[in-house]
Amino acid sequence: MTFRTRFAPSPTGPLHLGHAYSALLAHDMAMSRNGRFLLRIEDIDQSRARPEWYSAIEDDLHWLGITWSGKVLRQSDRTATYSAALQTLWSRGLLYPCTCSRRDIEAAASAPQEGAPHHGPDGLIYPGTCRPNTPGGALRCPEDTPLRLDVRRALAAIEDEPLSFRETGSGPDGETGLITISGASLRDDVGDVVLRRRNMGTSYHLSVVLDDAAQGISHVVRGRDLFEATRIHVLLQRLLNLPTPTYHHHRLIRDETGKRLAKRDDARAIARYRAEGATPQDIRSMVDL
Repeated sequence: MTFRTRFAPSPTGPLHLGHAYSALLAHDMAMSRNGRFLLRIEDIDQSRARPEWYSAIEDDLHWLGITWSGKVLRQSDRTATYSAALQTLWSRGLLYPCTCSRRDIEAAASAPQEGAPHHGPDGLIYPGTCRPNTPGGALRCPEDTPLRLDVRRALAAIEDEPLSFRETGSGPDGETGLITISGASLRDDVGDVVLRRRNMGTSYHLSVVLDDAAQGISHVVRGRDLFEATRIHVLLQRLLNLPTPTYHHHRLIRDETGKRLAKRDDARAIARYRAEGATPQDIRSMVDL
């Protein structure tokens, strides 16, 4: 099997040292295995995407010495694919509309009978306020309404078959090798995640699973902060009859205080280092590659 991986930034700000590390690591892994490295632009949030960042991303990557195979995949071109997958899950009774605001969820999760609020890979674990007792009767998936995955029904749909993935990097607690995912962890530690957000037509969890399958990704190389979300992705892959790639979660690049870099950290933007005369090898040294 050909090693195929990808780098998937969002066009919402400048690439920083953390992006450089992830992209260089994935590219190095692909080249060392005579594989393929692909580029995907995750621009489902059009309210934050900016035209100037599309070209800036490609410019920074070229400067770093990174090349990619084939055409760049843009999520904004794949709305029909996401809609079709949502319709499939809806027709199986696995989705339900949810009109709760973030404040509603915080209030419900903090109610005395709920105990201490719990956080999962998608934020506060949803307390099930809008979850119906029985699947809805509508044939067509409602439009422009946030949709959640009913994790309990999803697990029943796969008849509690074991879920697992292969990890060649490591999770936050050093998890590596074959990682088994229990139904209890999905119910209690993940909950009913959003698969379609308002005004987006999809969510990160749904789009990343469908896009990895469409690009034939064999190995997903990404930050350790997404390790816990892999449980959601493996469940969706099973529900949608998609292959599960091998995952390689890597360390995060942090600042002097130990804080993870974000796009607002312009001081660590690749473009700024370039303007100050740094070389691609300097960037590699900064991130210990």
